[in-house]
Amino acid sequence: MNNTLFDKIFRDSDGNIVVAQMPNLPIIVWITASLLKLVFPTGEINTGLDALAFGSLFTWAWLELFKGVNYFRRALGLGVLIGVMVSRTVGIDVLGFSL
Repeated sequence: MNNTLFDKIFRDSDGNIVVAQMPNLPIIVWITASLLKLVFPTGEINTGLDALAFGSLFTWAWLELFKGVNYFRRALGLGVLIGVMVSRTVGIDVLGFSL
C-alpha cells in the first residue's frame, strides 16, 4: 500500500478508510444527556445533565485526539475539544452547550 497523504489522513492501521464509526459510550452519554436537557429545560436536573453532557463530549474529544485511528479522527477530536472549551469560556452556544 502506498503511504500517500490520503492514506495517512483517512486510513486506519488495517488499511480501511475510516471517517465515521459506531458511537462509543461517551457519545451515547452525550446524546442522551443532551436530549434529556430538552425534557428538563431548567433547574438542577438541567444543570446536572449539562455537566454530564459536557464531560462526556470532552472525554470523547480527548480520546479521539490522542487515540483516533487516523489523522482525520484526531483532527475531529481537536476541533470538538476546541469547540467545547470555547463554548464554556466565551459563553456562546456551541454543540448544544451554553452558560
